[in-house]
Amino acid sequence: MFSHGSESLIKQAREIQESELKKFYSRLIKLLQGKDLSHEAVDSLQRLHLILSANKFTTKLPPELHGKVVSLLSSPSEQHQVLSSTVLRETLPPSGQELYNISEKISPLNSYAAALLLSQARSRTDLSSFCAQLLRSLESRQSEGPTHASTHTLPILNTILTHSPECLTDDHVTLLSKKLVDWLRYASITQGSGSSSSGFFTGPRSRQPAPIAELDGTVSGDFFTVLCVGQGFTDDQWMNVYSFSMLHHWLLTYHCVSNGNTTADTDDRSEVDGSVVSMVSATSSSSRLLPPKERLREKAFQYCQRLIEQSDRKAHKRTDIDLQKACLVEAVCILDCVCVEDASLVYRAFPCIKALFGRLSSDLSFARVLLPIAQFYLNHGEMAAVDCDSVWKLVFDRFPAEMFNDNFLAHELLRFLRLNLESLQLRVQQYTQSFPNLLKLLAWNSPAMVDDFVDLLPSLVTTGTAVELLHTLLDLPCLSATLILQLRSTCMPISEPGGLMSLDAFRNPSFRGLFLFLLRAESGSGDTIERLSTLHDLLSEAVEWARVVQCAQAVPVLLHIFFNTVVTVANEKLLSHLILVMLERSSLLLDIPEYITETHRVFSCHLLRLCKLHPSLVVDQSRELREFAGTIANVYNQEEIYTHVVWVLGEYLSVSCDSRCSVRLITSCFETLEAVLFEITSSSTPLGAVCPAPRVITTLMSALAKLASRSHDLIPRVSLFLSKLRTVTRGGPVCWCSDEDDLVSIVTRGEELWSLLKAPGVAQSVLTPPTHVITPKWHRDTNLAMPLQLRALTNLTHSQ
Repeated sequence: MFSHGSESLIKQAREIQESELKKFYSRLIKLLQGKDLSHEAVDSLQRLHLILSANKFTTKLPPELHGKVVSLLSSPSEQHQVLSSTVLRETLPPSGQELYNISEKISPLNSYAAALLLSQARSRTDLSSFCAQLLRSLESRQSEGPTHASTHTLPILNTILTHSPECLTDDHVTLLSKKLVDWLRYASITQGSGSSSSGFFTGPRSRQPAPIAELDGTVSGDFFTVLCVGQGFTDDQWMNVYSFSMLHHWLLTYHCVSNGNTTADTDDRSEVDGSVVSMVSATSSSSRLLPPKERLREKAFQYCQRLIEQSDRKAHKRTDIDLQKACLVEAVCILDCVCVEDASLVYRAFPCIKALFGRLSSDLSFARVLLPIAQFYLNHGEMAAVDCDSVWKLVFDRFPAEMFNDNFLAHELLRFLRLNLESLQLRVQQYTQSFPNLLKLLAWNSPAMVDDFVDLLPSLVTTGTAVELLHTLLDLPCLSATLILQLRSTCMPISEPGGLMSLDAFRNPSFRGLFLFLLRAESGSGDTIERLSTLHDLLSEAVEWARVVQCAQAVPVLLHIFFNTVVTVANEKLLSHLILVMLERSSLLLDIPEYITETHRVFSCHLLRLCKLHPSLVVDQSRELREFAGTIANVYNQEEIYTHVVWVLGEYLSVSCDSRCSVRLITSCFETLEAVLFEITSSSTPLGAVCPAPRVITTLMSALAKLASRSHDLIPRVSLFLSKLRTVTRGGPVCWCSDEDDLVSIVTRGEELWSLLKAPGVAQSVLTPPTHVITPKWHRDTNLAMPLQLRALTNLTHSQ
């Protein structure tokens, strides 16, 4: 990890003796006596930092040395500020010196000192006093301190606001709101001093401050914003930029601080130093009569409106275009925030937002700006009584369909959906209908998006979308491959041979309908397609593509969430339909072995759960379940789900579960399972297949025994088969079971069932026990001795 030389230095730092350390401290104190630090003093400070950071425990410096290092924080040299702050981060202040006392020694308060004091604050009281000191530094005029003396203050205050907003008092909030108003609205409109391009011969005329300009090069006719440009910027213009960068966060979180108006709120006039009032401010002079918070909202509103107006100007540089987009995102978010706080501003803001949407909606390069606009429409569209359909068509139709491969936009869109999930479900009909489009984001970038869809998927499951959504989830790997083909098709000319059969199929008009169904934008055009096997054959070469494999790995997770949700919203008719879908789709999956295995496992798990919750589903779908169980190929190709289907038939095809279960139905199911069991135990395994799993055979035998115990006329047929099975296995190895231990287990199970069936009454009680036996409540019955025994055992185990 470290070079040999570095390890040697670290070892020396760790093994330094106390006496040697004291001598080093004394020598360093002498080196720090002078005003200008020598190279030896700087090297010694670096060594001190190594010694302190290499040791396991935090130590204290001698008070004199600590004071010298603290005084370096006020040095004009940035190198000295960095060194002293890194050293002090590794130490504890001397006993009796509180954070406030140390901060008083640092003047002026620079960014390194402020970050150090913030990191060493030990309590809310420390933070509160530190905030007071920062705000006092803001109250001083810019001319009283060095250039950019206050630029570090707002980022530090923003950090405190993020992690501990309760440390700010009402007076702090009022003061900072006033200062933000001054910086945002009344910054200078002339350029700051910049580097001259006129050589040595610069006269007084060339040094006259020029007015700030817009991004298109014209002279600005209004107040300064972050979208104004110039050769240089004044201090208050830099504070304007800092203020805008934290304004949204401040508006969102200062409510955590305020507990009501204080006496400071009545001071309605902010102190403006050298500001120029523009034409816009002249029309809004009444805002000076507002309390500080309301005045800040008003000025933030004006500032954002000016940014939106400036964004319509044609910028000459690519970086300026990106800056316009970023400022638009922030401006719309701030407008949304102030409208949430003051509903009267909605009617003033909507014309501007509506015009902005009309200007940008045709250009998807502004997609990041359009999402905050959609948020604004969602929050305030109902109040303003505006039509939002065009907004939702853009968000749920064009964004996922045309920009699914833009990972940043995909994260932003999914974040928007998660934050507004409840509102979208209640007020936006297009949301639940757009799941085929939204799932394109998951199909393209499954590892990064799966957590988002774990949260979103339950909201997409309704009685109207459940069946189609299940088919769509199962087709996600196919969708992933289709998206790849779609991009390749646009990149490669048709005349150029692509070398991929799937790409040729994608371009083939006869198969176009299959791919267009996967690429549909909304639900309602059908649950699935008829030629799924054909589609899987066309995409056979895609099963090894990394993106497709990753998508297939995410499907079982989402299937679990789907079934866990659907049982809470669906009726028995819908659940019955879902069972049919599981039986049908178990053999119609893209040929990725791990994907098929995991999907079968999910189907098996939830088939049992559905039938346990609603046993009548087995009678409702008895014909389809019998057909599935009577297909010999399913024994070898779909062992997992086949075993569970057989178990469900044997367990729930009973009068106790559904009064519609007749003897004729039991006999029909019995004959189907009997034929399958006879077939696989009397013939060799099909070519290319492995022997049936012992679990399949024992489950079939158990199901037959259960059905026979409910219709005693069938008991002789089961007993005859079981006795023949025992006779056949005595003759040596059999072709349908290659493992001797497995064969012993099968025979043992058969003998147990045969012995049970000799006493039909006992067999029915054991194989089909009544409900009160399956779910006993003895531990709750106070008339039994079980509760007393449980309490006694509990006392014994707890005492040990």
